[in-house]
Amino acid sequence: MRLTTKGRFAVTAMIDLALRHDSGPVTLAAISQRQNISLSYLEQLFGKLRRNELVESTRGPGGGYSLGRRAGDITVADIIVSVDEPLDATHCGGKENCHANDGPCMTHELWMTLNARILDFLKSVTLQTLVDEQCAKGLEVEGKPAAKRAISSTPVVKPIRVNAPNSVFALGGLK
Repeated sequence: MRLTTKGRFAVTAMIDLALRHDSGPVTLAAISQRQNISLSYLEQLFGKLRRNELVESTRGPGGGYSLGRRAGDITVADIIVSVDEPLDATHCGGKENCHANDGPCMTHELWMTLNARILDFLKSVTLQTLVDEQCAKGLEVEGKPAAKRAISSTPVVKPIRVNAPNSVFALGGLK
């Protein structure tokens, strides 16, 4: 069985998102920067995660992504399966045709059992567990962004103080 960068990056990005869920929607650009993952790659992954309802998107200013369910209700298996990561250690993809028309290979049952155990393990690990592990390691998450100041429709008028003569005659009197 091989876990590719697709599954690794999806889990990493979801941990990053879950760590910041209290601060409101998180932009993919911010995750990209913190985790050193290509923004375009994250966009592909989050499209799949959104279709599988693991994340929700918010459009517009202050928009981004938030968890679609509680972190305790999302498992690592949910994330990996959502991004189409194959969890298969067999050579035949579970079709039992390892030797063309001769049927399964001698180790087919071994690899199928391994697949089942791996999937069971990944189902037992929740996103909340991974978040708690990061917090226990001392990871500090930046606080909520500072509240934005309201924009008034009335312009602020400040007096202009000039230290220059206000006429040509006053200018001529200076030497």
